[in-house]
Amino acid sequence: MLEEYIRKFPIPHLINQPPWLITQNLSSILVELLAGLDSSYSIQDGIAIHSTARIESGVILKPPVIIAAHCFVGAHSYLRGGVYLADSVTIGPGCEIKASIISSHSAAAHFNFIGDSLIGSYVNMEAGSVIANYHNDRKDKRIIIYYEGQKIDTGAEKFGALVGDQSKIGANSVLSPGTVLPPGSIVPRLALIDQSM
Repeated sequence: MLEEYIRKFPIPHLINQPPWLITQNLSSILVELLAGLDSSYSIQDGIAIHSTARIESGVILKPPVIIAAHCFVGAHSYLRGGVYLADSVTIGPGCEIKASIISSHSAAAHFNFIGDSLIGSYVNMEAGSVIANYHNDRKDKRIIIYYEGQKIDTGAEKFGALVGDQSKIGANSVLSPGTVLPPGSIVPRLALIDQSM
């Protein structure tokens, strides 16, 4: 499932790489991609914004960042650590996105945190939902992924989630580090998803 999921992402460099290595290396991947973007992007100091994208006031973009066609980034959002927004992504006001890829037509409503994650297409995150990327709650910080009876030790201390296409994440819910959501998943409001339990 992990391999199939990765093949769907809009960046060819990602094929056959584990998701936690993708997020760890996302800055260098994006630097390579920046060099190949066409004239429909305005590129300055490691930040590429498509001519049809709309960025509201107060947004902070720390390079490298690629914001593709028809994206919207709401006021006072913060994108850092290597961020790729594919076509028609909506990032609402006050969101923080760190070292993540968000695929086409997905949305983070407002006041969301997405850390070190790969988000599929047509995913919707309601207000205040969080994708945690670090185990502040334990001594051993390594991220372990549990999926379909498999235990995968990523060796990474920072990794958020792999969120399948068309998933819906309810308001004020939390995805713990290492969460894998299959396509079409629904996370209720106020839920905690901790697949290590």
